Amino acid sequence: MSTENQIHDGAIAEEERRPLIDSSILIVHQNGEDETIIPVPNQRLVSLDVFRGLTVALMILVDDVGRAFPSLNHSPWFGVTLADFVMPFFLFGVGVSIALVFKKVSSKPNATKKVILRTIKLFLLGLLLQGGYFHGRGNLTYGLDLSKIRWFGVLQRISIGYFLASMSEIWLVNNNILVDSPAAFVRKYSIQWIFSILLGSVYLCLLYGLYVPNWKFGYSNLLWSGHVSTIQNVHCETRGSLDPPCNAVGFIDRLILGEDHMYQRPVYRRTKECSVNSPDYGPLPPDSPGWCLAPFDPEGILSSLMAAITCFVGLQFGHILVIFQAHKQRVLLWSVFSFSLLVVGYILEILGIPLSKALYTLSFMFITAGASGLVLTAIYYIVDIERLRKPTVLLQWMGMNALIVYALAACDIFPAIIQGFYWRSPENNLEPFPATGPLMPL
Repeated sequence: MSTENQIHDGAIAEEERRPLIDSSILIVHQNGEDETIIPVPNQRLVSLDVFRGLTVALMILVDDVGRAFPSLNHSPWFGVTLADFVMPFFLFGVGVSIALVFKKVSSKPNATKKVILRTIKLFLLGLLLQGGYFHGRGNLTYGLDLSKIRWFGVLQRISIGYFLASMSEIWLVNNNILVDSPAAFVRKYSIQWIFSILLGSVYLCLLYGLYVPNWKFGYSNLLWSGHVSTIQNVHCETRGSLDPPCNAVGFIDRLILGEDHMYQRPVYRRTKECSVNSPDYGPLPPDSPGWCLAPFDPEGILSSLMAAITCFVGLQFGHILVIFQAHKQRVLLWSVFSFSLLVVGYILEILGIPLSKALYTLSFMFITAGASGLVLTAIYYIVDIERLRKPTVLLQWMGMNALIVYALAACDIFPAIIQGFYWRSPENNLEPFPATGPLMPL
């Protein structure tokens, strides 16, 4: 619904063009306000651009085609679908880029200042695109209702992950350690790993330990004349619930952000309890629970802590790129790392931690991060080792301009173009008119 030259950020834009990587060393100098990346061979890491472009293309596919084909859409609550990999891919790519950009930092205060400014810019852009300013094809008006602005979203989550990972790369890495063994690699980045583990621990402690009381919310009943506000009570009084109505993720967002500033059409409205057309949106079943109409933000505060760890995983892949110069070493280490993440994720699921993108559970983080690593490894082998680049030219361009492409998609320009093509009747176009505004969450 995620930066960068980073941000895959589709998002952090193109201020930091990925360094050129081959079997040479890159050096990043910061002279005042400018960063200069000096490579030895004239060779870009094209695979990272292609990975970004693939992620943006996947985002557009699931956002625009997912309405017509619900199986491509996000999982209603538990489980994983194709759409659920988009956000982790974005975050993973951000982490890889950060490791390259901040390989050498001559001035930590200057680097910190630049990271803070980029984080603010990205967060504000997210507010503009997903906070409600662009109302979309179904309502072609513009403007922002500050009483109902959505504070968190795709770019806001990416900005949080970028900030945390960048700060750790600038301040928590021991650059005095020369990596000449696996033990030295661990020592060099140990504090950074501890920090990411602390983030995950905070998330898990709150998710499973925070008491969620009963709560209530209001909604407008359009079945009656006018807009009648109805109050719905939700019974919880529990800890450790991962179900839609009583989880700690939603509780924290309601407490801090407020219901009006959260996403108003959450994925659980496509569950069997809340839709007769499940796994698609549809009318409420006769015996539907009251919480089906409650708001829930899939890019909320607590879940963003676990999502940021995906950036830290990407960081480690970037570290391997920087430290190990042989193609075989990189592919081997990436493959081992990726399969290990997948195995841990499936073990966690077997042990009772379900896969949920909406909550960004620990098992979901491991499996999607492992999948991200495998996809990047495959692209690296095809594009940077075998140099089969012609088939990926479009994806490379999209990756190099990821933020622009994302903004165009978020403002419904791409969907509007797609909607202009139809078979005999406008109702037969690929992209139906949405019931809500632009770009669903990722």
